[in-house]
Amino acid sequence: MIRVNTLCCAFASVLLTHLCTSALAQDARSYPPFPVKPVRFLIPVPPGGGADMLGRTLGQKLTDKWGQTVVIDNRSGASGTVAVDTTAKAAPDGHTIVMGLIASITIAVSLRKLPYDPVTDLAPVTMLAVAQNILVVHPSLQATSVKELIALLKAKPAQFSYASAGNGTSPHLSAELFKLMTGVSMTHVPYKGAGPALIDLVGGQVGIYFGSLPATMPSVRSGKLRVLAATGSKRSALAPELLTVAEAGVPGFESMQWYGVLAPAKTPVAILEKIRTDMVTTLQLPDVKERLLSQGFEIVGNSREEFGGYIKSEIAKWAKVIKEANIRAD
Repeated sequence: MIRVNTLCCAFASVLLTHLCTSALAQDARSYPPFPVKPVRFLIPVPPGGGADMLGRTLGQKLTDKWGQTVVIDNRSGASGTVAVDTTAKAAPDGHTIVMGLIASITIAVSLRKLPYDPVTDLAPVTMLAVAQNILVVHPSLQATSVKELIALLKAKPAQFSYASAGNGTSPHLSAELFKLMTGVSMTHVPYKGAGPALIDLVGGQVGIYFGSLPATMPSVRSGKLRVLAATGSKRSALAPELLTVAEAGVPGFESMQWYGVLAPAKTPVAILEKIRTDMVTTLQLPDVKERLLSQGFEIVGNSREEFGGYIKSEIAKWAKVIKEANIRAD
């Protein structure tokens, strides 16, 4: 009897080990098979911007890798929430994904009632990259450093204006965070995009702007604008000579534009992980890496858990800024 019991225990142990191994192996596979048809990659901005360039670069490489076309679908509107909502309501099979941006994922939720919840209705895949903003001023402003700008704004409260690419955008919230952390006063002038904002900034109609480094730096190098600092937690690899705002006099200041991929909630973990792994591998290809770095992107490629945690922390951070600055949706 003892021998029989021993054999039964041994058999059960072997069987359990086999079942666990099989379960892990199945979880590591894309089941059901993926992709089995074209993948729709929604980009929440018009063609031509940084998010679009990043999406198209990845899309072409993944088309070659997967043997299925990655269709780039530019769905701008409502600060990118149209594209995100379309993804949240799509079939959870990995064949519809979206480029998540700070405005549509972590800012909009505190500005207006959304038809989706960015945490429960979407599954984070990975943060692809980040890009710093830079604080620039028109050359006519008597400020050549962050400390001088703060002193000028405090000496003449509400006499200067700052531009943004629109209400609730990264340039807007960056400036409002700067106001809250320094106690300065300046007037917000929203534009319909970064292009019009830069035109009026160069023309002197507004004096201050937190613009994306890739889009704004050419105007700095041509002498049309003066750059004071970058907004990241560390110096930009594209312009390492620039102090960060934190280094230049506002400790703890950080405001980054980020680009990540999300899928509908309930998408199988194995499919999410395949998409993540293939995207991260693609980001490290020499030609892709060189192109993105030259455009001012800093490559990330983190885990699903890390990206999900970052989204939650960013929602909390910007909710506080929106509340304290009394920002309202358009």
